[in-house]
Amino acid sequence: MAENATGDVVRADFWFDPLCPWAWMTSRWMLEVEKVRPVRVSWHVMSLAVLNEPKLDELPPEYAELLREAWGPVRVCIAAEQAHGNEVLGPLYTALGERFHHRGLEKNRATLVEALEEAGLPAELADAAESDALDTELRASHKVGIDLVGQDVGTPVISVPGADGEPIAFFGPVVTPAPKGEAAARLWDGTLLVASTPGFYEIKRTRDVGPQFDV
Repeated sequence: MAENATGDVVRADFWFDPLCPWAWMTSRWMLEVEKVRPVRVSWHVMSLAVLNEPKLDELPPEYAELLREAWGPVRVCIAAEQAHGNEVLGPLYTALGERFHHRGLEKNRATLVEALEEAGLPAELADAAESDALDTELRASHKVGIDLVGQDVGTPVISVPGADGEPIAFFGPVVTPAPKGEAAARLWDGTLLVASTPGFYEIKRTRDVGPQFDV
């Protein structure tokens, strides 16, 4: 991790849903940012299924089905965090993302168990995928992140402390492939610059490629 002049490390809170390929791209960029800026990522769970609950009946059938599948992985992540602490989320997210996005594995129990074991976690945590026992905790984690940016966005949400003590929070950035090295640093610097500007809300252009996982 690079250090700044004071040696202070900035905590960047990152809310993710492991099913989202664009959040996965952003998360891999953040791992690069940790190497080139004085930043340490703290991982948190949000849920596309929770976010889209109010409009589930209005969504295309294929996306509605994806959201039904989305409950399992986020429930497992919350169960892991509740039982073993926040620090397990980073390794578990990486293990899940590699399987979902790079290897194209099904979002089933076998894949969840495999990811848990790679992250050094008990396989029985996969039981949480079919249980609503921790949905209150899941919704609470989701709410903390989404309340920072509003309901009109998705995952990921990133928040860092502002100079005045108030959080600087934003959705995205949506980028592919994940920038590395100095390119990662420049994107971080620029994102913080625009996100910290009072009254700034949006930069956007049409996506013409999908996520490039292996670049």
